Amino acid sequence: MSVNLVYVTVGSQEEAEAIGRDLVGEKLAACVNILRGMKSIYTWKNELQTDEEVVLIAKTTAARVEALTARVKSLHSYDCPCILQLPVTGGHEPFLDWIAGEVDG
Repeated sequence: MSVNLVYVTVGSQEEAEAIGRDLVGEKLAACVNILRGMKSIYTWKNELQTDEEVVLIAKTTAARVEALTARVKSLHSYDCPCILQLPVTGGHEPFLDWIAGEVDG
């Protein structure tokens, strides 16, 4: 069993909560953390942008990352959402086991 974190940014708290509830409800993630108050500075279509965003960190298994990513893309309001897979290389084994037990697949 391989646990992964999936890092996602969205434009609002409401969107973050809707996506988070969907991912946990569909057993694509065991848990989603929502972090408000992030400021992003980036270039989009050759223009410098500064926006307030909300971060989601979804805890899932490697086997479910592809389905989770597809679901986030289907729910997300951005044209090109930030969705990053971060493999977990260690941690508290009972917690890692809990993640695996909560996620289908």
